[in-house]
Amino acid sequence: MEKSFPLHECHVNKVTIIINRTHAILHSIAILLLIHYRLSFFFQHPQNITIPTLPWLLIFVSELILSFAWFLQQACRWRPVYRTVFPERLPADDKLPAIDVFICTADPNKEPSVEVMNTVISAMALDYPPEKLHVYISDDAGSDATLRCTKEAWNFAKYWVPFRRKYGLVTACPDVYFSSSENDNGDYKGSEFKAERKKMEEKYEVLKQRLRKIVEGHFPTNVAINNTRDHPSVIEVINKEEDEVKIPQLIYVSREKRPSHNHNFKAGALNVLLRVSAMISNSPYILALDCDMYCNDPTSARKAMCFYCDSQTPSSLAFVQFPQTFRNISQDDIYDNQVRFAFKVHWYGFDGVGGPIISGSNFCIKREALLGSFNKQQDYMALKRLFGPSNDFIKTLVEDYKPCFIKDGESSRMSLENANILASCSYENQTVWGSKVGFLYFSVAEDYFTGLNLHRKGWKSVYLNPERLQFLGTSTTNFNDSLIQWTRWTSGPVTVALSRFCPLIYGPLKMSLVQLLCYSELAFMPLLNCLSLWGFAVIPQLCLFNGIPLYPKVSDPNFNIFSIILVSSISKSLYEVVTTGEQFKVWRNEWRIWMMRSVTSYTYGCLDVILNKLGMKEATFLPTNKVTDDEQVKLYEMGVFDFRTATMFLAPLVTVILINIAAFVGAVVKALVVDDDGDQYWEKMFGQMFLSFFILISNFAVIEGMIIRRDKAKIPLSSTLWSVVFSMFILLIGSVILC
Repeated sequence: MEKSFPLHECHVNKVTIIINRTHAILHSIAILLLIHYRLSFFFQHPQNITIPTLPWLLIFVSELILSFAWFLQQACRWRPVYRTVFPERLPADDKLPAIDVFICTADPNKEPSVEVMNTVISAMALDYPPEKLHVYISDDAGSDATLRCTKEAWNFAKYWVPFRRKYGLVTACPDVYFSSSENDNGDYKGSEFKAERKKMEEKYEVLKQRLRKIVEGHFPTNVAINNTRDHPSVIEVINKEEDEVKIPQLIYVSREKRPSHNHNFKAGALNVLLRVSAMISNSPYILALDCDMYCNDPTSARKAMCFYCDSQTPSSLAFVQFPQTFRNISQDDIYDNQVRFAFKVHWYGFDGVGGPIISGSNFCIKREALLGSFNKQQDYMALKRLFGPSNDFIKTLVEDYKPCFIKDGESSRMSLENANILASCSYENQTVWGSKVGFLYFSVAEDYFTGLNLHRKGWKSVYLNPERLQFLGTSTTNFNDSLIQWTRWTSGPVTVALSRFCPLIYGPLKMSLVQLLCYSELAFMPLLNCLSLWGFAVIPQLCLFNGIPLYPKVSDPNFNIFSIILVSSISKSLYEVVTTGEQFKVWRNEWRIWMMRSVTSYTYGCLDVILNKLGMKEATFLPTNKVTDDEQVKLYEMGVFDFRTATMFLAPLVTVILINIAAFVGAVVKALVVDDDGDQYWEKMFGQMFLSFFILISNFAVIEGMIIRRDKAKIPLSSTLWSVVFSMFILLIGSVILC
């Protein structure tokens, strides 16, 4: 028998494992010594206790919370692996499985149509058999403009897709191809290629003009009602039967939405696509993309198939996750938009213990993992109770259903009618959609919760990060959008953490303990960080302001415990930054934005969840704004913070800085001027003075925005004045309570 070569390989990073585990052991010893030091305070004789118990207890709790967060993080560093694939070893095109591409858009005002259609066109230009590739665009706004733009994108794709294939271009996105300075001419450089390229570029300019004209002047028609929360379902197969050019199918889907029905945000839209696509193409695999996440590498679908088509891959593989990468990341990246810690560190560790979570976009998932597997002997009535009353949809589950959209016009018409029923807002009533099958609804972070349930059932996943970036999106370029985005990302996992689905109690069924801790880290991380950071940013400063020491003297041997923990944390994070190919300034930016998010986005995200649990607020989903502002982009590229955001975000941030300024300046004045024994004061209060100084230096951009800058993007005077009031109130009340 001829030996078959593997289509993929998994490599265990042994050096990183040794470093991570050694550091974890040493750091754990230091934390245990810190706990011993803090606990010994409570066992002293009452006459020897000179420090108030409450502030000591609060800072101890903050240290325990941060230590627990660090402990959970070690699970993601326990066994990092990386993978390589060999798409050239894939079987012939006629043996490749079919793929449905899902692209979701929700708000044409926040998601520019030119970007959305570039994503659609790049998906249609994937290096995959066109008869086995079907592209679905979900328009949750029900906008007539998006439908018309989709038709324009199809008209352009008829020329672009053959052009890309003919000349072997490695760039699937036309906007990137025509705006890039890189020479992507495939294997052709002759006059014929140059002439065709010029014609194609002219067609693309016409496309952009038409798209912008449609968006600027669109009006509702009888095809789609321009109301994002109240519109009927619209499903249209854009391909024409007489089309001679062989390119993938393009299908526009807008589900029915009514104010009286819960539409379940993105998860609801994805489940509609699952049902509708079953009637039209019913491909066994689904590639899900955000509307701005265009295909940068045409071979990305083939790379994913290297896992599914490999005989060595277990049948329990549910999905292949690619990293989220962005085309507009600046060199400074002051808002940490690349999310380096997740896609360059944690997800490799996740992969080594069972696989990463679904990450919102850029994943190829098996349809069977979402819907289950059923045989022809299955009770149809039982399936209807699970999946709804549609006989035609049930057939797609239990039979080898092969739609005949293009070949049979009558069947196409009937299938579209059935698909519209499947896209109705009431179809899921009295079914298990969103609770047991499909993408799950419990949290606005449908990706996290769905991934948790899949892994709990025994499904596996893999993380693939090839050298060439597979997908590229558009990140936020201003402080306001970044904080709003992270507030939403916070509320989803925390909702799961504070529920009966908490990974620590709900997790193990077929999950490993380490993978369970990975999921727990993501769920609890925002809550643990905001609680601990508020403690570290306020409690030691209030005590410093009132001359109460919370840390050992510099001459005390116990001071070395805190020094070791600080140096250990900084050196490990700096090591990870350097080994992932980044520079020192990335480490600096990540520490700063971590502090900022902890007292803003993480805090408000957690409060949002708590209010929702108490029934005082409904869950909300705000799409990330993808519209770029030239002035904001310029500031971002210069590494300058744009503080034009809501006072609700600025007030806590500026308040923390003002408290630290008051405490640090007061301590310096007291040591130099007031206190007769200044050296003794420095030694006694050095730990708290250093902490305040570190916070102020790390967040100097905030001080600059308050005092130094005079441009429009500075911190408004009104926000500063409100923060002064808050900080004075905290200093006054805190001094009374703690002292």
